[in-house]
Amino acid sequence: MPLGSHEAHELNELLLSCTNSIQSMALFIDQATDPVLRNMITRHYAVHVQDYNMKVEYANRFSSPDRLNVPSMPMNPPMPTMNPQPYPPLQPQVKLHQLDDRAIATSYLLTLKRAGREYAWSAFECSTPQLRSFLESAFQMCSHQAFEVWQYMASRGYYATAPASQDVLQPMQQMYKSVPEHQPGRLYS
Repeated sequence: MPLGSHEAHELNELLLSCTNSIQSMALFIDQATDPVLRNMITRHYAVHVQDYNMKVEYANRFSSPDRLNVPSMPMNPPMPTMNPQPYPPLQPQVKLHQLDDRAIATSYLLTLKRAGREYAWSAFECSTPQLRSFLESAFQMCSHQAFEVWQYMASRGYYATAPASQDVLQPMQQMYKSVPEHQPGRLYS
């Protein structure tokens, strides 16, 4: 079944975005000096290529026989320590020839976050069930990978992490209370 015009427009934007992501990742792999960062992006790279190729199949055949290889997210991942050593200062460079590991990780994290939002939005706009399911899987891929990149950045002091203060938590905890009914739908039957 052919795609609707809105789906075709969304898919075109996603293909363009994915082209940029893959090219950026190739640059990141080449320029990363930290082997942990390089290995992480290299591991993620194959799934982004698969994601791109599946979108090409949807654009040409309106379907894909493949399932996206969504990486699992660790259920009990080691959490970076809160408030590590002072964060290194950050200032945008207006002229450079090489990205450092912090810039690579930041750019990659922001790429994953943006792509994830676009996949989620596109899934909501999609009326083709198989394409919608694929877009949901692509969102999940970005979410899991972004979590791994965030962990890397936080552990290196590249991403500020701090626990919420009691001034933030206490009013929220006092304001919201659980619904006592386990099956609230029964109230209306």
